[in-house]
Amino acid sequence: MIKELDTIETAAGRMTGDERRLQILKVAINLFSQRGFSGTTTKEIARAASVSEAMVFKHFANKEELYSAILDHKACSRRFKDPFEELVEKTAAKDDFGVFYTMALNALDHHSEDGGFLRLMLHSALEEHDLSRMFFESFITDVYDFLGNYISQRQADGAFREIEPKMVVRSFIGMFVHHSLNNLLWDKEQNLLKVSNEEAAKNFAEILLNGITKK
Repeated sequence: MIKELDTIETAAGRMTGDERRLQILKVAINLFSQRGFSGTTTKEIARAASVSEAMVFKHFANKEELYSAILDHKACSRRFKDPFEELVEKTAAKDDFGVFYTMALNALDHHSEDGGFLRLMLHSALEEHDLSRMFFESFITDVYDFLGNYISQRQADGAFREIEPKMVVRSFIGMFVHHSLNNLLWDKEQNLLKVSNEEAAKNFAEILLNGITKK
């Protein structure tokens, strides 16, 4: 039996252990997003990654560790690492349109660039998988807190109508998430509505502000 080494020869050269781990992780994300968690086995992940199942377990002790690694991997991306970094100056300046436009545009761009992760989250939610809870607790709650606090501040300033801030956040998120789901699942050719992410974000921000800004 030929022992699989942590450094492997490939057509492009030698793949290090970290590179192999990342390759397996990306293959797993792709399969999970297509088939769900219960519908994907470690054998299928190994086959798609062109390694043995033992190699998968060498890098990930079990499927649960693999799920955690998916969030860790996504958390290292620019958009997940600090989703509010671009909003700090806008919130300080009380730039209402800038806050909501930037938040919507960043989300829409991420959905366009990484539709597989959006599908993955849908699968995990439908299967009541821990990954959905982990993502909700590590990201979604932060979005509610950040935007909710900003809305409360602007209500105290007398700029926004008195509406439950979390209801405003939910309405806002609902607009761009539904838009992305339409493009990802039901209307991939965008026959119903073809619009750039910039234009969509602008319209969503304007619709929200028209509803909550005091006249």
